[in-house]
Amino acid sequence: MMDAVEPDRRVSPLKNFVAGGVGGVCLLFTGHPLDTIKVRLQTQECVVYRGTYDCLRKTVSKEVIAFCGLYGCIFFFLFLSDVPSNGVYFLTYEYLKQFLTPEGECVHHLSTSRVLLAGGIAGMLNWLIALPADVLKSNYQTATDGRYRGLRDVLKTLLREEGAHALYKGLSAVMLRAFPANAVRKHTHATNTFFNISTSFAYCHENVYYRVLVEV
Repeated sequence: MMDAVEPDRRVSPLKNFVAGGVGGVCLLFTGHPLDTIKVRLQTQECVVYRGTYDCLRKTVSKEVIAFCGLYGCIFFFLFLSDVPSNGVYFLTYEYLKQFLTPEGECVHHLSTSRVLLAGGIAGMLNWLIALPADVLKSNYQTATDGRYRGLRDVLKTLLREEGAHALYKGLSAVMLRAFPANAVRKHTHATNTFFNISTSFAYCHENVYYRVLVEV
């Protein structure tokens, strides 16, 4: 898919941001239900769910509207987190690739170390923007007992009980993970190694991003 974008064509930062945001929307719609299930399985204090299918079945059956159970507050996160963070992620990655490319050379011939550096830094910036919303999302997803009336209530409760720093819980761990994970991810995507990314669910927003660049 990347080959569809002309090698020497410089894409505007705005187009990179928009394409990344659209990719984030697609990732959110396809991945959010599984993320809800994952968080509930990871945070259950006693054995409520016996596995992924059991958690899915109980979420759908116990919450009046399955859509609300699996996609709770999805539209809020769509604009608060995934669109801007993914937009900035791709914008930063493409900018850094151009910046790190020696004069007179093609960006697609960038060395492995520089691709890793660009991907790692872009990933860290992505999570710096996305983490507060992710903290709110995790708290809301796990509050199946009706503790919170909505996301605004989650935010008010966290600020009242723990202060503003509560929105950046786990920042150090997230940053430690973000750099290597995104560095390897972008290098794997750039070189198309190990597997065919065009059929990989994990890379759906990467493929949408490049498709938007071609179409827009």
